[in-house]
Amino acid sequence: MTSLPLPEFKNRLRREAFARRDALDEAFRHQASQRIAELALGFHNLENVTPVGGYWPIRSEVDPRPLMEALVSRGQNVALSQVIHPHMTFRLWQPGDVLVPGGFGVQEPGPDAPEAVPVALLVPLLAFDRRGGRIGYGKGHFDRAIAALEQRHRILTIGLAYAVQEIDQVPVEPHDRPLDAVITEAELVRTEPY
Repeated sequence: MTSLPLPEFKNRLRREAFARRDALDEAFRHQASQRIAELALGFHNLENVTPVGGYWPIRSEVDPRPLMEALVSRGQNVALSQVIHPHMTFRLWQPGDVLVPGGFGVQEPGPDAPEAVPVALLVPLLAFDRRGGRIGYGKGHFDRAIAALEQRHRILTIGLAYAVQEIDQVPVEPHDRPLDAVITEAELVRTEPY
């Protein structure tokens, strides 16, 4: 792939992915988030699954709120991520709930919101490939959360991304667990194992 050491290579891929994602204009990102929600709602594996873990968007991430609101409307529980470094927990969320500032500028449910253990997880990302490889922000919060949830039960992991975030191959490390699917504004990608 490259002669760079893996951490440097991943950081380069992160910078490039941020640039591609940040270059998308706000109107496009809004429309794409709506389309991603539509495709996700038609994903059979996500039907009747509850609770679904989600996240509050930052920067230019895909906005999962249209999808999360629709999931709640059809009777599924949604739990938002809450970072308590170095770990992540999930707390139940309903549209209209008051959120509080959390780590990294992310809005989170308050400490009184009930904790939940998701059986499906919506995952933000910077880059992905068709085998389910994912590059995140490099802090490992979602990687650790997925590993902890997998200790309890199998979890359905769904990356939410714009099509421009796809790359040929994500460098994979032993601790990486491939995503089960990635949903972009263009398609639902059912990943193939490495």
